[in-house]
Amino acid sequence: MVGLLCRNLVEDYPKWKSVFDSHAAAHREAGLMLLNLWRSVEDPNNVFFLFEVTDIDKAKEFINDPASAEVGKASGVLEGEYYFLESCEEY
Repeated sequence: MVGLLCRNLVEDYPKWKSVFDSHAAAHREAGLMLLNLWRSVEDPNNVFFLFEVTDIDKAKEFINDPASAEVGKASGVLEGEYYFLESCEEY
């Protein structure tokens, strides 16, 4: 399995979450299926989320699309990072 692990530091979690949820269909079209969403205990505006990647080429295209950056900016993302990961072991 390939996953996409993301971290966003956001201005306001409820605002960010509303925009994030409104893009669920776009995520699916890009081959991204949300597996989990977490918030830091120390800073609830530091958000981590994990997607299962069903099409890595579509996912990379989506991540690198300037429109995705604009959505992030509009949702209040202050900084972000992402990593494509592959499973090493199953538990």
